[in-house]
Amino acid sequence: MLDAIGVENIDDLFDPVPERYRFPTLDLPPLLTEMEAAQRMADLASRNIVPEPRDIYLGAGSYQHYVPASVGQILARGEFYTAYTPYQPEVAQGTLQVIYEFQSMVAELLGTEVANASMYDGATALAEGALIAVSSTRKRNRIVVSGTVHPAYRRVLNTYVQGAGIDVVEAGGRDHRFVTTVDDIRLLLADDVACVVIQYPNFFGAIEDVAALAAEAQAAGALLVVSTSPVPLGLLKSPGELGADVVTAEGQSLGVAQNYGGPYVGLLGTRQKHVRQMPGRIAGITKDSEDKRGYVLTLQTREQHIRREKATSNICTNQGLMATAATVYMATVGPAGFREVATASYQNAHYLAARLAELDGFELAYAEPFFNEFAIRTPTAARDVNARLLEAGIIGGYDLGEVDEALAGYLLLAATELNTRDGIDRMVELAGAL
Repeated sequence: MLDAIGVENIDDLFDPVPERYRFPTLDLPPLLTEMEAAQRMADLASRNIVPEPRDIYLGAGSYQHYVPASVGQILARGEFYTAYTPYQPEVAQGTLQVIYEFQSMVAELLGTEVANASMYDGATALAEGALIAVSSTRKRNRIVVSGTVHPAYRRVLNTYVQGAGIDVVEAGGRDHRFVTTVDDIRLLLADDVACVVIQYPNFFGAIEDVAALAAEAQAAGALLVVSTSPVPLGLLKSPGELGADVVTAEGQSLGVAQNYGGPYVGLLGTRQKHVRQMPGRIAGITKDSEDKRGYVLTLQTREQHIRREKATSNICTNQGLMATAATVYMATVGPAGFREVATASYQNAHYLAARLAELDGFELAYAEPFFNEFAIRTPTAARDVNARLLEAGIIGGYDLGEVDEALAGYLLLAATELNTRDGIDRMVELAGAL
């Protein structure tokens, strides 16, 4: 090939690039055989700390839950694992039916009238939900976002609106660091506000008054956009029931393994009147000329190839494989099983909180109710607590000092159905020995 293009070696291909800008020579280890490489990887893997599920208390947006074996088995089937984008319904009925079932269950879960075929993750779903509000309220170009929304989600939202003429202002402050109140948003509402964005339960685990926040926002002509989590909705009222106009969520808890951070699946639902502002795609059900049931892509309202310069989103697909996993999970556990997962997560978290609060120097960060995650003040820096737990093979919580230096003495802890009383007692005993 080098002879064909008239150069002596690969380095000659980089002559047009000034040497100071070239990537330095890679310092690669000696060539290994396949067996040697496998042994090397095994040696590296043996250095990992692999805690038992009962010994993991880290959440902050990604949670460990039991995934039924049926999820992996069905997901691995060729017709799902390698499914083609379903533009041709005559060859994609299975994929389209899964999308339709996914939408139906997500709409019921979120309490919305419609849901789309999924988004990339919870952060992009929230940003797209805010853009729905901007499009639906037309000339309004300001977004009020609670400071208790996941910090990563807020960063994604700010990235989304860059250059679009949309302002983002944050509600809350040091007086209301862990919970957003109606007073916090009332101060910021004006006739240019398209929506108020909150999280339920919020990043710190607290459950805010969604109904009151919705009423306040809507009275000012704005929409309420809520980012939520699926498992708490097994016991809590859905955001849609509480008056939210747009509801988004990270669907990782629905049968999707944590996978070192992805891929995950975003959920997005809204009221019927906003359906044409939704990004991505929506599958619908119909009948063919022989009166047989069939599934089709009903709306692709914002895809570039259809609306082009009028498109207000660059998301033109859905997270198909992960949405399939979520669909299988919800169908497998059913409503009763889903409530059991939620109940166990709630009970374990409250047992953990109660035990820790008994220790000297530990104090819950707020008095508001929480579900399966909570912030707690620690007697020493949170990172020191985590280091002590890690020595015993326990993954502690999220050090809130990573969000705000003023919160370096706070730890965000989560519990799910996989934690046990014995495991919690052991963790509390170690924490109390600090």
